[in-house]
Amino acid sequence: MTDQAPKVRSELALVQLLPNLITISAMCAGLTGIRFAINGQFQAAVAMILVAAVLDGLDGRVARLLRSESEIGAELDSLVDFVNFGVAPGLVIYMWGLHELQSGGWVATLIYSTCCLLRLARFNIGNRSNLDKSSGEKPAAANFTGVPSPAGAILAMLPAYVAFMSPDLPELPPGLLGIYLVLIGGLMISRFPTPSFKSVKFYAEHARYVILGFVALVAALLSFPWETMVVISLGYAGILVHALWQSRKLRRHNGRT
Repeated sequence: MTDQAPKVRSELALVQLLPNLITISAMCAGLTGIRFAINGQFQAAVAMILVAAVLDGLDGRVARLLRSESEIGAELDSLVDFVNFGVAPGLVIYMWGLHELQSGGWVATLIYSTCCLLRLARFNIGNRSNLDKSSGEKPAAANFTGVPSPAGAILAMLPAYVAFMSPDLPELPPGLLGIYLVLIGGLMISRFPTPSFKSVKFYAEHARYVILGFVALVAALLSFPWETMVVISLGYAGILVHALWQSRKLRRHNGRT
């Protein structure tokens, strides 16, 4: 009877789990937003989805920084994105301003969530097809196809920011809110190129101005959260209009040639 060789156990540094822990924390924030909405605390609900969006922007960068990217991390990120930016915003907006439409409001919510799901599926397929097989690294993309799901969720909640900022303003009619939610869903599955801020570069000597701008943005969010989110959303909407105009202009030019 021969002795079996002892099984070699691989070790994993705790810090390598940090990206997945951030991803799961983002999911907890999104689900907590739904809980707040159920309790009628809509400002807290929207705030939790925004926290989830911030955490979503951190997990991938931390994974690359720590060189701890993994297949399970990519799958977790995609599944959590659907919860945070497809399910949570849809339910929060429904409970906040669409419930009066009953079935009509629910249909708008389902369309929005389905569009987010399709957007994420297309993004995942594109990531796999663009993977550089020689190095195993994804090339930096200058543009997305359609509005990314986190940006879509932020835009979807724009009517809520306005209502929280100015409670005295007339409420947006539920029918228009439903149409707006469906429109945002359509932007997510659209084919026109939208800018990717991951590819934005600046000169090293301007880094201090970027840092000061970031500090000013954080201060504005802490002091005037809803006003700041309105400005951010409208600014991004303006960028989308410009991107759509450029895309149509390019198609017309290519059609003539």
